[in-house]
Amino acid sequence: METKYVMVKKDIKHNIINGKYKINEKIPTESELMAIYEVSRYTIRRAVGDLEHEGYIYRVQGGGMYVNDWINNKVRSERSNQSIGVITTHIADYIFPNIISGIDQVVSDAGYSLLLGNTHNEHDNERHNLLNMLDNDVLGFIIEPTRSTLENPNLDVYQMIIQSGKPAVFINAHYPDLDFPYVEVADTASEKKLMDYLLDHGHERVLGVFQVDDMQGVNRMNGYIRSYQTHPNVASSGDIMMYRSSDDINDVLQKIKNRVEVPDNAQPTAIVCYNDQLAMEVIGMLGKEGFSVPDDISVAGFDDYEISKYIHPGITTMIHPKRQLGKTAAEMLIDMINKKDRASKIFDADLVVRDSTKAISPTKTM
Repeated sequence: METKYVMVKKDIKHNIINGKYKINEKIPTESELMAIYEVSRYTIRRAVGDLEHEGYIYRVQGGGMYVNDWINNKVRSERSNQSIGVITTHIADYIFPNIISGIDQVVSDAGYSLLLGNTHNEHDNERHNLLNMLDNDVLGFIIEPTRSTLENPNLDVYQMIIQSGKPAVFINAHYPDLDFPYVEVADTASEKKLMDYLLDHGHERVLGVFQVDDMQGVNRMNGYIRSYQTHPNVASSGDIMMYRSSDDINDVLQKIKNRVEVPDNAQPTAIVCYNDQLAMEVIGMLGKEGFSVPDDISVAGFDDYEISKYIHPGITTMIHPKRQLGKTAAEMLIDMINKKDRASKIFDADLVVRDSTKAISPTKTM
């Protein structure tokens, strides 16, 4: 069980790191802290004494206690300058293990370790991870943005990173308000390539389903639109459905089902999904509703998730360079740590055609 002094110290430190007590602002007096925590003056003095020694607060004689610039001036631990902070929306799911493996290979070879953070695509979690890694004095950051098309409430923390001089690299997407280099896939051009394939093989009514609270989803939707723009004869036949990462998957599938259970002359002949995870869910839903994939409706995804080639039918998709993207981001960051300039990198994605799609006659009505 933690002592009172340890609990008080942790809570004051938490309030400093999370910005309740801001840098150079005065914190409560010893007497006020005694009242807040209902502990003795000795306990408060021991807690704030440790925080002063560690560089989180400083005293002004006769003027009280203030929050120090703990990012740049705190006492460095033995772990300082040995860890790289990696923050992604997920860690153990989908394509992320391969991305992190690529990062780890380069970082380990350079003699550093990884400190991993998981946001679950929530801004509050992103903020917590960024501040925790700043507190752990990581050498630099590799970050997958959270809900990258929405207004970012954590720009103040990113400004703290900039002011600390620590380099950062974005992966998969980037925040346009921040001038960090990024490593991404050419989502717009890649989705257009997938759509061109379907339209060139007889499909006209293609339902596009895209997650629009992140940049990848919006860019892929733009690729879908551009493909129809270059196929003017069928440009009015497309249909777009948008959803957010916070939406319940069952609600998303129900909306797709509603788009499919229509008269034959209005039914989509193909569905292109934001990613392979969604494509797998859609194939399962269509099977339960009595539709055969691809005989009744073709389905395509994005990312080339490892499982997508083994399920039945295998999913037609665009190949995300998962491990290579991670390696490139890590190489870029280490160069930046060594004071070398690096430009952003965008990977092309190749189309892989599997059994979830098939060509149809231009006169086909379903």
